[in-house]
Amino acid sequence: MGFLYSILLGGIAGYIASRLMESHHSALYNIILGIIGGLVGGFIAKRLGNDPDNDGLLMNLLIAVGGAVLLIFLGRLF
Repeated sequence: MGFLYSILLGGIAGYIASRLMESHHSALYNIILGIIGGLVGGFIAKRLGNDPDNDGLLMNLLIAVGGAVLLIFLGRLF
């Protein structure tokens, strides 16, 4: 169930991040970006002292969106 939850949350996070950053890519790209963004955001959140594993759905979504936005931003730099 955790894997399907990650894909669903990643898809939503990727979609939101692509709209915030005005990035026009396919749905699959947004899902992948959201999943990787969730991993990156979770890593950063843990380093800052937050524990995303014990947070609720909204906080995990915000962390994933933040990570995906960061990835889109870094992708534009290169």
